[in-house]
Amino acid sequence: MQKEPMTEYGYEKVVAELKHFKEIERPNIVKEIDIARGHGDLKENAEYHAAKEKQLFIEAKIKELTELISCIHVLDPSTLKHDKIGFGSTFEILDIKNDKNITYTIVGSTESNPEKGLISFNSPLAKAFLGKEEGDEVILKLPNGEMEYEVLNVGFKAITFH
Repeated sequence: MQKEPMTEYGYEKVVAELKHFKEIERPNIVKEIDIARGHGDLKENAEYHAAKEKQLFIEAKIKELTELISCIHVLDPSTLKHDKIGFGSTFEILDIKNDKNITYTIVGSTESNPEKGLISFNSPLAKAFLGKEEGDEVILKLPNGEMEYEVLNVGFKAITFH
């Protein structure tokens, strides 16, 4: 697995989620399974089968989060150069066809929130703009046709996740 860039905020969020699954969800599902076992015949015990299925989900989530944490590379975007679009950069683009300005900030995958303009470093949109600078034009091939954008500005702005 490749290194995953992330802010301190994103890292803490992933660690807290893992802790929640290990310390809350895992013990709770063990109790649910024990209670369901007490209801008799396991072959026809829907509660038991649902709890076992939930346990599989919880264990898979713990494994996924543990692997993600091992790949996280915590970066402070304020210490990086932002003369070109990169991790932590906030950039404004012009949708040439619709004459509309759009602003995005590139963040880690678990930090993304497209409605707030926070896009994942690994998203196709972010990848199309990585390394671009003011004045560059980018053509995106989308299922409904091509979209053309011009990079208006690139820089760093403090990231608001909430």
